[in-house]
Amino acid sequence: MARAGGGMGSAVNVGIAVQADWENREFISNISLNVRRLFDFLLRFEATTKSKLASLNEKLDSLERKLEVLEVQVSSATTNPSVFN
Repeated sequence: MARAGGGMGSAVNVGIAVQADWENREFISNISLNVRRLFDFLLRFEATTKSKLASLNEKLDSLERKLEVLEVQVSSATTNPSVFN
């Protein structure tokens, strides 16, 4: 009779272990899914940020060229004011 009781306790322990293993696997699966989602977000964020920075860089380059032209015009006007009379 002790054997039968021991067998029952063993089956319960196995059932608890299986349940714990299932919960651990589910937890790990959820963590993996969230890590993948975070990674995908970071990839999209990087692409968007690079695109926006490239656009801003083009605008800045254009403004710098316009500023250089204006600086030359101001310098010319300062050295030769008769041009504007």
